Amino acid sequence: MTIDQKSSIAEIVLEHSECATVLAGLRLDFCCRGERSLMAACLERGLDVETVTADLERAVAARKEHDEPDPRGMATADLIAFIVSRHHAYLYEALRFLEPLSAKVARVHGDHNPKLLGVRDTFHDLAESLEPHMREEERVHFPALTASKPDRRLVARELEAMQLEHLHVGELLARLRIFAENFAAPDWACGSYRTLMRELAALELDTLRHVHLETHVLMPRFAGAVTNDASAVSPGA
Repeated sequence: MTIDQKSSIAEIVLEHSECATVLAGLRLDFCCRGERSLMAACLERGLDVETVTADLERAVAARKEHDEPDPRGMATADLIAFIVSRHHAYLYEALRFLEPLSAKVARVHGDHNPKLLGVRDTFHDLAESLEPHMREEERVHFPALTASKPDRRLVARELEAMQLEHLHVGELLARLRIFAENFAAPDWACGSYRTLMRELAALELDTLRHVHLETHVLMPRFAGAVTNDASAVSPGA
């Protein structure tokens, strides 16, 4: 198949979820800034669009069949349940594991590579942002969206808060990748160092997929919450 370079990178990931890995590795933000076309995003990053397109098409061609449903076809309540069970559950566990590991690697190897101190501090900021954000989604944001009679003003307020939090998380992820030097472990790295880089890369990709689902599948269903009447907000959409 052929990737349309004029398509937004959010649309590309919606159609072909396997492209998320390629885009994340190239630092092309397909969640908070997913509205850009592939061509525009590559131009902004100084990447050759033909090379990137070829990489994406190879990822699509190599995709293995799986049973994961298309999130666009899920009812809103089911989509939210999927986000919580798949992405929130993973993040709660990963954050608890990685924060002490990042502190340990910074303590042991920070003199050799001072950027590890930035990894430690940025990861701490990320954890401090993500965990309360997820708790707030589960406690306030998601119930507002799935209420039998949604309050459009409340929905609009919660969507705005979610978007601001997503932007902040995106900035922290970008900073983390810079400090982590694209999650590449040097030749002299110990097992803990290598594990940290591998798991940080996995966390970045999962978080990008997570935010992408909320930004480009869940939130657009409630786009009329402010300008239209409450009937435009349909939890079964």
